[in-house]
Amino acid sequence: MKRYFAVLLGILTAIGGFVDIGDLVTNAQVGARLGMSLVWVVVLGVVGICVFAEMSGRIAAVSHRATFDLVRERLGPGMGLLNLVGSMLVTMLTFIAEIGGVALALQLVSSLHHLLIVPFVAVAVWIVLWRAKFSAIENVLGLMGLALIAFAVALWQLGPDWGELVSGLSPAEKPGAESWATYAFFGVALFGAAMTPYEVFFFSSGGVEERWTSKDLGVMRANVFIGFPLGGLLSVAIAGCAATLFLPQGIAVETLGQVGLPVAVALGKVGLAVVVLGFFAATFGAACETGLSTGYSLAQYFGFPWGKFVRPKEAAGFHIILLVTTVIAAGVLLTGVDPIMVTEISVVFSAVALPLTYFPILVVANDPDYLGEHVNGRLANALGVFYLVVLTVAALAAIPLMVVTSMGQG
Repeated sequence: MKRYFAVLLGILTAIGGFVDIGDLVTNAQVGARLGMSLVWVVVLGVVGICVFAEMSGRIAAVSHRATFDLVRERLGPGMGLLNLVGSMLVTMLTFIAEIGGVALALQLVSSLHHLLIVPFVAVAVWIVLWRAKFSAIENVLGLMGLALIAFAVALWQLGPDWGELVSGLSPAEKPGAESWATYAFFGVALFGAAMTPYEVFFFSSGGVEERWTSKDLGVMRANVFIGFPLGGLLSVAIAGCAATLFLPQGIAVETLGQVGLPVAVALGKVGLAVVVLGFFAATFGAACETGLSTGYSLAQYFGFPWGKFVRPKEAAGFHIILLVTTVIAAGVLLTGVDPIMVTEISVVFSAVALPLTYFPILVVANDPDYLGEHVNGRLANALGVFYLVVLTVAALAAIPLMVVTSMGQG
């Protein structure tokens, strides 16, 4: 019974934890601009994150070692450093966006400007990273994130023309006023939002922290292959709500309040309160995960003690990294930069950094010296190589599309 409970808890946590500020903003923007015509990218991204999360989780469970530790050893310091720099830049951008997202969520229920809230959010995130148990960060905030199911309920209550909504799933149903360059830009952004690198770092490092073994592979795979796709359905619901309410009016989504507006229209004040709770849980949980990922990455590469199960005195470097990155994130936000703009930039650069993140995982997952009989099979390798090609194409296209479309404005 305990094992079944662990599976259920993990699935629910994966559902609630799948959506972060990048998914919230990007899916709503896409729904408002392009309707449901990019849902196929969400599906592509969900399958992709499942493939690579399963590989990284299997590596952690079998080798009992973390990602950057193995990457440096297997591919050498040079490749490891390139991987570290690329992933750290994206993770820091995401960390800044998530802290800003928490502040924006709290702004919705207060009369305070989000800049006044940022310092308190940063302190709260740091305290949780310093003192809270790993399971509390992962499970409590993930379960609270299930409040975002309100988007699915709201979509039903808005009563869209379901036939029209389903027909809009075709890429050919892109609104005629939008260019194909804009369509491609938002496709890359949506793909980057679904496959942010920190998710893999946090997932595999968490496996090492919780001392997964090969006996835990079944539970891990259930969490990945059931939880993430169900979380992806929340992303589709967010896009569907925006497509139903905003697309016919030609209204673009520019604020977090607009992301939640369809829920308020459909479900009233109670629904809005529930979805704001979901906003807070999703962004605060993701802020904790990205913050931990910065510490995991640097500590693992340089080889000093790390993790929530190591006493702070014994992992001083790890905790100093968490403190410094939190101060930097808050400092950037206090310059007045728009958290939504940071979010938009972070999902694009997430797509740019993805090949650097996932290629080493694919290499290690095929190495019998680390995984023995648990190396990739034919299906895992076929999917891994396919996604490496897709990730490379998205990475090469991301910045040119960002320039050509002026971040989707053109």
